[in-house]
Amino acid sequence: MNYVDGFRRLEAADHFRSALADHGHKLAHWGRKIHLMEVCGSHTMAIARFGIRDFLPANVRLISGPGCPVCVTVPGYIDAAIELAVQGKIVVTFGDMLRVPGSRTSLEQARAEGGRIETGYSPAHALELARQHPGTEVVFLGVGFETTIAPIMAMLDGGIRKGITNFSLLTAFKRVPPALSALIADPEIQIDGFLCPAHVSAIIGSDAYRPFAETHGVACVVAGFEPLDILYGLHGLTQQLVENHRRVDNQYNRVVKPGGNRQAQGILERYLEPADTSWRGLGTIPDSGMELRPEYQRFDARHRFGITVPPGRPNPRCLCGEVLKGKIDPVQCPLFGVVCHPDQPLGPCMVSSEGSCAAAFKYTSGAIP
Repeated sequence: MNYVDGFRRLEAADHFRSALADHGHKLAHWGRKIHLMEVCGSHTMAIARFGIRDFLPANVRLISGPGCPVCVTVPGYIDAAIELAVQGKIVVTFGDMLRVPGSRTSLEQARAEGGRIETGYSPAHALELARQHPGTEVVFLGVGFETTIAPIMAMLDGGIRKGITNFSLLTAFKRVPPALSALIADPEIQIDGFLCPAHVSAIIGSDAYRPFAETHGVACVVAGFEPLDILYGLHGLTQQLVENHRRVDNQYNRVVKPGGNRQAQGILERYLEPADTSWRGLGTIPDSGMELRPEYQRFDARHRFGITVPPGRPNPRCLCGEVLKGKIDPVQCPLFGVVCHPDQPLGPCMVSSEGSCAAAFKYTSGAIP
């Protein structure tokens, strides 16, 4: 970035600070704080890294939602994955799952004790391991939202076409819109606007949020990840509130289309169907998950090996669930920065690179208003 570009960005940032302050003044008659929720974990990290909260007027509060797939995964899922590793299966996972606490231990600790747990950077790594070890069952931990589900299903499709049979998935797939509906329905949470997740929106499309604006009166803006993208998105949300006109603004239309990615949606529909699933902090939400259709259950590790995935037992001292619902900020957890920190995380919100607690610890030293 050259000097001129840097100056223009500073000038734009000053413009948004002034505009947001003006919106805050116009909304003062509400007599309460305005609650805006950023849903995406990548937004959470960018907001903390660039000090975006400092741009907001005092009567506008930006809270983090359940947009970190690692964070919302229940401890019972980790327990089930460890059970498979202990049985001698090769369990393959993305690295950010290794340190997430289960009911008793983590995948990282289970691997140190001899469990067969491999780290992969893409789902294709698991398929390659299955090809290299035809006599051993390989289980990939399918955790994620719509963005991650699509490439995992593409990998499964490729494995089926290649005739690889010693491969299965332990799924913890989550769908974002039902979780947002659950948050809106919670009487203890008052959300006036959603900064909608950009990556997920690229798959499901911006039209997926129309019911929140049109039926529930919640402002919605799809925004990118650069600082000015986020400031532009927050400006759009407060502008809707000032105008009293709730709608879905797609400010990331260079990537996100109204109908989303039809090809990705097609492969999801081919292999998966909606299912009730449990979220850390939010409980069981109807149709908020996706599981393999009956004709593909031979690739579902739960059916293949006869295991269950119970909710499990989270650490009772950890308030990650309350953080994920936006009810408290990370610093309001009494464990934050005292006995829970990145070197010794007690909950997934401190483990994940997209977790609210990790973001607060790394970039703000806990200074969240």
